[in-house]
Amino acid sequence: MGNSQDSAACAATAQDARLWTKLLARYRQPSTARSLVEIAITLLPLVALWVLTWAALELVGYWLALPLALAAAAFMVRLFLIQHDCSHGAFFRHRLANAWLGRVLGVLTLTPHDWWRRTHATHHAYAGNLDRRGVGDVDTLTVEEYRARPLWMRLRYRLYRHPLVMFGLGPAYLFFLQHRLPIGLMREGWRPWLSAMATNVAIGLAAATLIWLIGIKAFLLVHLPIMLFAASAGVWLFYVQHQFEHTTWTKDDDWDLHDAALRGSSYYDLPAFLRWFTANIGIHHVHHLCSRIPYYRLPRVLRDHPELRHVGRLTLLQSFRCVRLALWDERQRRLVSFREASALSAR
Repeated sequence: MGNSQDSAACAATAQDARLWTKLLARYRQPSTARSLVEIAITLLPLVALWVLTWAALELVGYWLALPLALAAAAFMVRLFLIQHDCSHGAFFRHRLANAWLGRVLGVLTLTPHDWWRRTHATHHAYAGNLDRRGVGDVDTLTVEEYRARPLWMRLRYRLYRHPLVMFGLGPAYLFFLQHRLPIGLMREGWRPWLSAMATNVAIGLAAATLIWLIGIKAFLLVHLPIMLFAASAGVWLFYVQHQFEHTTWTKDDDWDLHDAALRGSSYYDLPAFLRWFTANIGIHHVHHLCSRIPYYRLPRVLRDHPELRHVGRLTLLQSFRCVRLALWDERQRRLVSFREASALSAR
C-alpha cells in the first residue's frame, strides 16, 4: 500500500516540513459568516433527524428509526469536528467564541471541551514521539516492547487492538464513561475537573429534560444508537489518521514536530459526501502541520499545493487494511500486524 506512494511522497517531503508550516499560515483566517453557516447546516439537520427518529419509533417502527439514527450520527460526527476546530481556535477569530461554542457542543458530543482541548493539544505536540506516548493517542507498542511484555500484558494489548474493542466497546467506554472524568489530567488542578463536572451536569439536565418529554425508553432507543454510531465513526477516523503502515514513530532525540506532522498523519482521500460529513478531517497531514486552518479551508490547500495529495494517501478501501496493523517495527520503520511480528521473530 505504501510502496506505491514512496516516490511521490519523497517529492513533497524533500522540502523542509517547517517551510510547509510557514507556507500554510496564510490559510488560517476563519470566516465568521462561513462558520455560522457550517453550524446551521450541521446542527439543524441533526435536531430534525433526532425528532424524525423519535417520530418513526412511535408511529412506524424501529426498522425506519434505526436508519434515521444512523443519519443523525453522521451529523453528530460533523458536530464533533466543529468542536475539534474550536479546540484549536480555528473556527472563530476570537478565543472566547471558540471556547464557549466548544463547551456547548461538548454537552451534545459528551466530550468536556476544556479537558479534551488540553489532551488533544498534547497529542498534537508529541504525535509520533515514542518517548511521549500515552495522552490523546491510540496506545501503540513497538515490536520489541510487545515481545518483552509478560503473557498477560500481551493478551491485554491484543484485546485492546481487537476491532470489536477498538471500534465497538472502546468508543462506547470512551464517550460514555472515560469522558466523565478528566482522565490524564486528574492531578493538574481544578480546571480539568470543572470542565468534566460542568459538562456532566449539563448532560444530565439535557437528558432529564428529554426523558421527561418523551420517556426513558424512547430516549434510550433514539439517542443511544446515535451516540454509539457516532462514537465508533469518530474513533475510526482518529485511528486511520495515524495508524497506517507508513506512518512515522521515532525516539525523542530524532523526533521532529513538523516532520512527524507531515509524514505521521494520513491524507484519508474519501468520497466527496464522506469528506463533507467528516469535515475534511481526512486532510490530516495538513491539519497537523497547521492546526489553526478551519476545516472548510483544507481542500483549498490541496488545490493550491497538489504535491501534498501524495503524502500518506489512503483510499477508503486501503484504510480497511489498517485494522490489522498493531505494532511499530523500528527496524523496518512501519506498522506491522501481530502475524508479521511473529514471522519476523521466527526468522
